[in-house]
Amino acid sequence: MSQEQKKEVKPKKKQTKKKKKQNKSPRLHVDGIFMGYRRGLTTQKTGTSLIKIVGVSTRKESEWYLGKKVAYVYNASRHHNGSNVRTIWGKITSSHGNSGIVRAKFKRNLPAIAMGRKVRVMMYPSNI
Repeated sequence: MSQEQKKEVKPKKKQTKKKKKQNKSPRLHVDGIFMGYRRGLTTQKTGTSLIKIVGVSTRKESEWYLGKKVAYVYNASRHHNGSNVRTIWGKITSSHGNSGIVRAKFKRNLPAIAMGRKVRVMMYPSNI
């Protein structure tokens, strides 16, 4: 017998479609990156943070985000109220330049270690 005859063709199993898990609630934020502080040639103003919003590349697109809330979420070393997750809240105040970067003011200035890390730009309060 040849090798072709030895191999029996097995019927293929029907593939069942996996149902996607339904999210309980939609995501209400867009990712952004804390780029650094607003600065001049020799000084930096740590009270104003610069944020690059993912998917925003022009000044006109960044205008929709003016007035929106921003959250920097991080893990602290000590537990407080049963969790070590902390948040610093802020608000987008204006656009910065023509490339879609925005300025934001936080309740407490963001630490320098946060540069390059993600922030959450919330979709509220809505202007629509």
